[in-house]
Amino acid sequence: REQIFAIPAEKKWLDQRLHPLINQRMREALQKVTSPYALLVVPLLIENQLQSMVDRILVVDVDEQTQIKRTQARDKVSKEQVLAILSAQASRAERLAFADDVIKNSAQNQKLLPQITKLHQKYLAISSTNQSE
Repeated sequence: REQIFAIPAEKKWLDQRLHPLINQRMREALQKVTSPYALLVVPLLIENQLQSMVDRILVVDVDEQTQIKRTQARDKVSKEQVLAILSAQASRAERLAFADDVIKNSAQNQKLLPQITKLHQKYLAISSTNQSE
């Protein structure tokens, strides 16, 4: 991780090897979907220009400080390492600019289930409209 995010050429090399394989696997998985809709969990959707693969973009949003703290706790890495990773990603403002839907996941917001339930109902309605067309 340190090498990939410290040396741009190494990150580019890794991306060129992995992303075509990941994209192929996603397309194969989508062909097998039988539910009314599917969610693609793609952390680098915007950075890799994969918007054409989806009908809507859902962003799970959190302020940068909370994101840094959560990443440090989850990955057991330094703040500097987290900042290096974040610098290789789209900014919060860029992600939100692409978003069709947003779930607020701030430290103060413990009301995730109502947001998720509302979006689920919305996506079911959209998928039933799309299937009848």
